[in-house]
Amino acid sequence: MKVLIVDVGGTHVNILASGQKEPRRFVSGPNLTAKEKARQVQELAGDWKFGAVSIGYSGPVMRGRPIAEPHNLGGGWVGFSFEAFRRHVEVVNDAAMQAMGSYTRGKMLFLGLGTGLGSTLIVDGFIELMEMSHLPYRKGTYEDYIGARALAKLGQKKWQHYISDMEARLTDALEPDDVVLRGGNAKKLKKLPPGCRAGDNANAFLGGFRLWEKEHIDGSDHRVTRH
Repeated sequence: MKVLIVDVGGTHVNILASGQKEPRRFVSGPNLTAKEKARQVQELAGDWKFGAVSIGYSGPVMRGRPIAEPHNLGGGWVGFSFEAFRRHVEVVNDAAMQAMGSYTRGKMLFLGLGTGLGSTLIVDGFIELMEMSHLPYRKGTYEDYIGARALAKLGQKKWQHYISDMEARLTDALEPDDVVLRGGNAKKLKKLPPGCRAGDNANAFLGGFRLWEKEHIDGSDHRVTRH
């Protein structure tokens, strides 16, 4: 089955379909509603053939649908009828989709450094979603110190210090075998924290394709096989 992958980020929406080599994109941002996103995706992918859609959504997802409005996009996502695509649609958290494409073994912690902070833990192939952006950290939240606005406000040196501090705290608490850093701002790190590896934004597409591989799905929970 051919699949269309829709990776919804805070600055751009990137799409790619099975059999295509070059992704396409359009600008997102705080005015991008779910309805407008669907319209632009359908227009941009109009000449591609596909029978299913994987959507990486920048917010919490339960049973394949958003359960809260995103902080960095427009509204209308909760309760939106994705049947407008006239295809089978699977919605997952965007960090989870990229984590699925990055996973190789054991317990992996994925941290997405973009407009905000995305996070996912995969344990022996089973995905454990995490919503950390707005958890308390120092005098604010993690996003206040690690998100895109924090980089502009705090400067490179302090921003990188807080990322290293966050990663060290999480590694001590979760004891992962593998830590992956990715997202639009990960490439701005001058040096990765010890024990971390860089992911690849293209893994979001790989994760989206894996959603529709039956051997990677176990019941209602997404399960990623080792490669």
